[in-house]
Amino acid sequence: MPDVGRAFEAVASTPPMEFVARLVGFGHALRDAGLPVGSDDVVTFCSAVSELTPSDLEDVYWSGRTTLVHRRDHLPLYDEVFRQYFLGHRAPADPEPSESEPIAQGQSGTLNVPDSEPGTQTGDDRPMVLGRQASGVEIQRDKRFAECTPTELAALRRIMAQVRLEPPRRRTRRRRTDPSGARLDIRRIARDAMRLSHAAPVLHRVTRAERARPLVLILDISGSMADYSRNLLQFAYSMRRAAQKVEVFCFGTRLTRITPALDRRNPDDAMKLAAARVLDWDGGTRIGASLDSFIRRWGRKGLSRGATVVICSDGLDRGEPAALASAMERLSRLCHRIIWMNPLVGDHSDTPPSTLGMMAAGPFIDTLESGHDLASLEQFAAKLAHVG
Repeated sequence: MPDVGRAFEAVASTPPMEFVARLVGFGHALRDAGLPVGSDDVVTFCSAVSELTPSDLEDVYWSGRTTLVHRRDHLPLYDEVFRQYFLGHRAPADPEPSESEPIAQGQSGTLNVPDSEPGTQTGDDRPMVLGRQASGVEIQRDKRFAECTPTELAALRRIMAQVRLEPPRRRTRRRRTDPSGARLDIRRIARDAMRLSHAAPVLHRVTRAERARPLVLILDISGSMADYSRNLLQFAYSMRRAAQKVEVFCFGTRLTRITPALDRRNPDDAMKLAAARVLDWDGGTRIGASLDSFIRRWGRKGLSRGATVVICSDGLDRGEPAALASAMERLSRLCHRIIWMNPLVGDHSDTPPSTLGMMAAGPFIDTLESGHDLASLEQFAAKLAHVG
């Protein structure tokens, strides 16, 4: 916690609108420093300060720390920005970057692979480019994404891009030839009988033809899903590459369609383009309003009719529970099946988390899945063709 012993003397004489602008500017400073601060977080911050003593820096500090910080590892950066913004302390000089710095989450092209034998060193310290070469990184498929290092996440995303996905299928009115079909092809049998009157006709059988069922993925990219959203987006990219009838949407406080951005051969290019399209990344969450926007703009026009809808969210909603329940009810009438993937479920998919959003959406969920690690995503991909 920074030094809050100094009095905030200028605040008492500051007009209210200028003080609000000062608080909003602090939110912008945090965002410029790299913290995921959304517009709704700044509104909550201003409301919290108004309930306390705005002239007390300690109240301002704890109001911001409670409403603007979503992860524990963001606290040092928050304290530093607070010192600079309110106390005028200068930031220390940035240390020189180390060559052994871990790879960022969004980068997955190279990976520093450790030597296979301890004590054997080569003169080339350049990172090894992952192609058909073997990697020395140990991959734990049952390790939660939130506990993985950036290097492990980069390796997991490369494995995830190679997961074979079979989209759900539905039976059509058309029929196809099938020797083990339960229905006889009377027309073909009659044609053979007229052409070969001296021999007994062969009993041809048919069955109902199948085609891929439309698949719609709606991903939560809010701040509470920061440890999982980028990995689920990589999984959505693999689904989009496996089948053409796949639509992908992202939502935080608003809904954004990113399907065209995922139509790239290079997964890194697809992830960058998708991230550029989404404006409310790592912000707040309004699940009900986002689903309502999907239904009004795309669902009623036929995009969700007969489709399997997969909603990936932790259910931590800042909107009205009644709006979420209403949107889920309308969506359940339009689509074929609703699958909710919640990383907070973990290995206990039969007991949904007791969040307000999950309780409102629970009666309309057909299948509850988890997506907290690579193993759960692989299991979901294996049974998607059957549950959908």
